[in-house]
Amino acid sequence: MNTDDKTGYMSRLADNIEAIQLGTAADLLDHASDTINDPDTDPEDLRLLAKELTGSLRDVLRVATSRGHLLAMGKPHRS
Repeated sequence: MNTDDKTGYMSRLADNIEAIQLGTAADLLDHASDTINDPDTDPEDLRLLAKELTGSLRDVLRVATSRGHLLAMGKPHRS
């Protein structure tokens, strides 16, 4: 199984996982804005936020890199 067939199981699975990762990143960004703007946020909450943002950024970078490789290879964008 591979992701060459954009209607195949693996492509759909990859698309769904990517959509979840990007949705999580958007939600986390909203949370980060609220947390950073709250003057009562304690340092432990900021460390946890930094950890969550780092993981989310890693996921989003993985999605962007994957999509960039597909575009560089001349393959159509899965969506």
